[in-house]
Order: sequence, then C-alpha cells, then structure tokens
Amino acid sequence: MTKVRYGKAENGGIAQFFWSVPMLIWWLAAVALVVLIAAVALFNRLVAARNQVRAAWSDIDVQLIRRHDLVPQLVAAVQGYAAHERATLTLVTELRARAMRVQSLQDKAQVESELSGQVQRILALQESYPDLKSSDNFLALQRDLVAVEDHLQYARRFYNGSVRDLNNRIQTFPSLLVARIANIQPAEFFRQGDEQEPPR
Repeated sequence: MTKVRYGKAENGGIAQFFWSVPMLIWWLAAVALVVLIAAVALFNRLVAARNQVRAAWSDIDVQLIRRHDLVPQLVAAVQGYAAHERATLTLVTELRARAMRVQSLQDKAQVESELSGQVQRILALQESYPDLKSSDNFLALQRDLVAVEDHLQYARRFYNGSVRDLNNRIQTFPSLLVARIANIQPAEFFRQGDEQEPPR
C-alpha cells in the first residue's frame, strides 16, 4: 500500500502525486480559467472593433445627411441662373431622394457616388454662367459642399480602415473561434465609383 507523506509518495515518487486525481482537477481548472480569460479578452477586442466600425459609419452618415440637406439649396440657387439645365437639376433631385431611401450599403455607395458626380457637375456650371459665379449664396453652398466632400472622404477612409481591422480580427485564429460563437459578422467596405473590391 502506498502512503503519501508531505507531498511525496513512498512507492511512486513526485510524479504520481502530481498526477493524482485531485491535482489533475486543479490543473484542468487552471487551464480552463486561462482559456476563459483569453476568450473574454478576444471577445472584448472584437466588440471594440465592431463598435469602432459603427462609430465610423455614423461619421459617414452625418456627412451624407449634410450633403442631402445642401443639395436642394444648390438646386434652388442654380435654377434661377441656369434654367435650361433642368435635366441635370432633376437628376440630382432624384438621386438625392434615392440616396435617402436606399438601405443596402453597396447600393448606397453606388447612388452616393452618382450623386457626388452630379453635384460636381452642377458646381462646374459656374464657368458657363458668370452671374452664378458672382452669387454669394452659390459660393457659400459651393464652400459647404466642398467641405462636406472632404470630410466624407476622410470619414470613408477611417470607416474602411475600421472595417479592415474588424474583418482581420474575425478571420484570424483564435479570434475567429470567438467571433463564430458570438456571431460577430464581418462588415462591408464603403466603396464609391470605380474602387476595386479587395482580393479574397
């Protein structure tokens, strides 16, 4: 019969003591605790990355709303000077309405890209209409729209960077295990115009 005295077994040595049933339970509990702490840390990083994407999208959304608010004012300002540009002005108004209704990110990017192009076209009309170029209202709207476009480009770059970071976390081990369990999905990039889809 084996007797255990002061942490040593008389017939089995230290190895037998460390692999006895109570010690094995302690080791398994310690490993489980480390795995749990790592999983919680990975989950928190994924949630922080997802929240960063949402915050970055809200910055884009603010700029899109500002542009949508300025478009009718621009159309009204140009109508008085360039009445025969009615087709362009109507198209801009329709694109604005579509942009406000669209839900899908890909569709929104497409419509916003078209709207941006048409707004730039209206702003270029000042070259053909000298009276429009001297209108204080038009010049103020032009400054505001240029500022919105600049902010929008920055917000789009920041958003796409946040999406890239989140998607990298979701697609790399061991974060992908936690992402699947927590059902954290990859986010879509916000691409406009002829920007290419990243390789998969």
